[in-house]
Amino acid sequence: MAEKSSIFDMIGPVMIGPSSSHTAGVVRIARAAIRILGALPTEAVITFYNSFARTYEGHGSDRAIVAGLLGYATDDERIRTAFDHAAEAGLRYTFQSVGNASTLHPNTIKLNLTGPDGHRVEVVGQSRGGGVIRIVEVDGFGCDFSGALHTLIIDANDVPGSIAFIASVIAHDDCNIATMFVSRKGKNEAARQFIEMDSPINDITLAYLRQLRWVHHITYIPTLE
Repeated sequence: MAEKSSIFDMIGPVMIGPSSSHTAGVVRIARAAIRILGALPTEAVITFYNSFARTYEGHGSDRAIVAGLLGYATDDERIRTAFDHAAEAGLRYTFQSVGNASTLHPNTIKLNLTGPDGHRVEVVGQSRGGGVIRIVEVDGFGCDFSGALHTLIIDANDVPGSIAFIASVIAHDDCNIATMFVSRKGKNEAARQFIEMDSPINDITLAYLRQLRWVHHITYIPTLE
């Protein structure tokens, strides 16, 4: 039997236009990226690929990405004047475009962000239409998460049993794991786990995971609006 669609599926997200893929999705990619960074950035290098490279100015994707980097939601009226707000906030940004990257999704954006403490991240995201996004790379580690669910990013040593142990801890917190993507540089080298969960994780569980000797860093991203 075909799956039924709701009126919300057909209309799409509440947003500032003109396009869900070129505006709402772009805002959400930036909002995911600043949560990975852990702060609003002070500097951003923004690279648009393929169709985005040809249309980002005309469709307002340039304003949308800057608005998302300022933490604005998809329906925030300030998206239209995001450049002015970025100047007030002291956000420095540069746009780049690559029109022919055949291995990448047509609507791909790469963000190189620097935070106020000098911390840097690189995030690659895709806008899939209807405001839906996929984050497909973080700091060179491949991944695949949407921001629609609660997400953990765990940097840890590639030790035997680590994946099963972390999954067990999360399960004891009554969190159901929806997806898990594990990426590593090489055998027994640094690994990064990307875990999407149906519900929030408790602070005490996060604190326990963070104190494990083979866990280096954990980023928790609650569901994006």
